[in-house]
Amino acid sequence: MNRISGAGLAAASAVAALSLVFATGCTTKNYVRSQTEPVIQKTNELDDATAANNRAIHDVDTRAQQGIQQAQSSANQAQQNAQNATQAANTAQQSAQDAVNRADSLAGVIANLDNYKQIGDVNVTFGFNKSNLTKADKDQLDQFGGQLAGTQNYILEVTGGTDSVGSKEYNYALSDRRAMSVVQYLASKYNVPAHKFYLVGLGKDVEVDSNKTAAGRAKNRRVEVQLLSNSGQAQPAQTGMATPPSAPGGPSAQ
Repeated sequence: MNRISGAGLAAASAVAALSLVFATGCTTKNYVRSQTEPVIQKTNELDDATAANNRAIHDVDTRAQQGIQQAQSSANQAQQNAQNATQAANTAQQSAQDAVNRADSLAGVIANLDNYKQIGDVNVTFGFNKSNLTKADKDQLDQFGGQLAGTQNYILEVTGGTDSVGSKEYNYALSDRRAMSVVQYLASKYNVPAHKFYLVGLGKDVEVDSNKTAAGRAKNRRVEVQLLSNSGQAQPAQTGMATPPSAPGGPSAQ
């Protein structure tokens, strides 16, 4: 029987140990690879998803900013259109106001006044220190305005009044504003040319009732409109213009 020397046995053991180490190392690498590859793949997928989400967020943000800018642009354009419309309305209103005949009385501006006959009238009243028309006022003016289209060669005498509260100058201005409220309503709704209006601002000069009572003062806060027709005759000739005194602000009046 062959004997194996101690050195040979040691060498054989070393070789066996190395083989075992190499085998174990390969097994470990394969195991690590099998465990890490899914993690790496998942990480890559998450990176791709994150990048896609970032692109989607950027795209949404871009569209949102574009939408905001477009909406702001539309809002600015709408505001500009509204401002233009307001300016045009103010210009038209000022033009109408400038074109309205103003006088202390018709006798001073209508040469053939005696040929005119009153064929209609309407009265509207106002609140304390107010010049705006209420719905009830507009209803009365609508009943009156319905006859204008069928009337020829007519003029409208519009007289504004106040009660006795406040200064004379302030009341002239207030009565003028009240009369202009009526003029503007009839002109815009019934297409009455400005030159057909003859506006007389009386202030508190002429009373229709006593200013000593609340009921009387309420009646004096009024605008009277008379429809005068010169049917078959020429339009009125103007002999002159007299303008009632205008007034800056003053004490409140009615």
